[in-house]
Amino acid sequence: MFVSNKSHLLINRLAINKCKYSTRTESVLKGFTAAIGNTPLVKLEKISHELGCNILVKCEYMNPGGSVKDRAALFLIKEAIKSKKIAHLQQKDAPLPLVVEGTAGNTGIGLVHICNSLGFKCHIFMPNNQSKEKVEYLSALGAEISQFPPVAFTDPNNYNHKAREFAEKTPNAVWTNQFDNTQNRQAHIETTGPEIWNQTGGKVDAIVFGSGTGGTLAGCSIYLKEKNKDIQVFSADPQGSVLYHFFKHGKLERTEGSSITEGIGQGRITENLKGALVDDALFVHDMEAVNMTFRLLHEEGFFVGATSGLNVAGAVQVAKILGPGKTIVTCLCDTGAKYMNRLYSRSELEKRNLIEAVPVQYRRYLKP
Repeated sequence: MFVSNKSHLLINRLAINKCKYSTRTESVLKGFTAAIGNTPLVKLEKISHELGCNILVKCEYMNPGGSVKDRAALFLIKEAIKSKKIAHLQQKDAPLPLVVEGTAGNTGIGLVHICNSLGFKCHIFMPNNQSKEKVEYLSALGAEISQFPPVAFTDPNNYNHKAREFAEKTPNAVWTNQFDNTQNRQAHIETTGPEIWNQTGGKVDAIVFGSGTGGTLAGCSIYLKEKNKDIQVFSADPQGSVLYHFFKHGKLERTEGSSITEGIGQGRITENLKGALVDDALFVHDMEAVNMTFRLLHEEGFFVGATSGLNVAGAVQVAKILGPGKTIVTCLCDTGAKYMNRLYSRSELEKRNLIEAVPVQYRRYLKP
């Protein structure tokens, strides 16, 4: 079937229009992607009172795909369409556009949701140490899933390299490359950073985020430092990652241990992280992250994953560094629903020697 260049441009323009970030000024939003972003900024009342600071959290689990990664997923797909890496053009016998990504879970979930809304297919490559719930979630959404043993990025068998190789040999497929495609960072320069600035009325003293790809930390730092160079930017890093020592001492040296958190921590400096305007780094032990996760649930009402606990534990550290009266912003990345068999499991916490991190009065609610 012949399709004119004019028709090709029109169809691609329709796809790009469906990938727009919305400022939510409309009463009725148009489609899935219009609901991405503009998440509430909420003060943690009890924790803020304890510290004498304003600890504010962006409720990123309220994105339609359920996590902060919806933002990056939107910009990655939008860039792939605009640059014609994939053709959103249905010709007779032509393969559907296929988005391929290496992801620990949430970026993949965001990508599959957006692909479904556009009529694309999605193939996710991931390490085989991720929560069972994430894998089941991706499968239920309609993604093809390939899992590989977790190995260093320098190893050719790393799941990201497998994703790239698969996309290169598959017609009308694109590897969105969340770690090194700086459209990830751009999503936060154009959306999250401005939202934080506007929601605080410009009265923000510090931001703190854990990093996996580095998009949230770098993007928000670039935008907010441009608005006010005195805003302090902190990286919060889990066990087993190199970023704490990198930002502190300029060395790619891992801290000891491995972490119960998923999707954060890094063994290298990604393209998204390059140029991040980080003032200081914090090391957050799993004991702190898990403790805060359960405090967020039982004292503040937020059912979240351990990465969110790490973020808020990092914000607490920042509050103690900066002193009373400061406003510190971080985010709640996703809900705890995908971590029931790990983070909210007594047996799993005991196996990891983390049961003591859960306040005694809350242990009765754990799964066996």
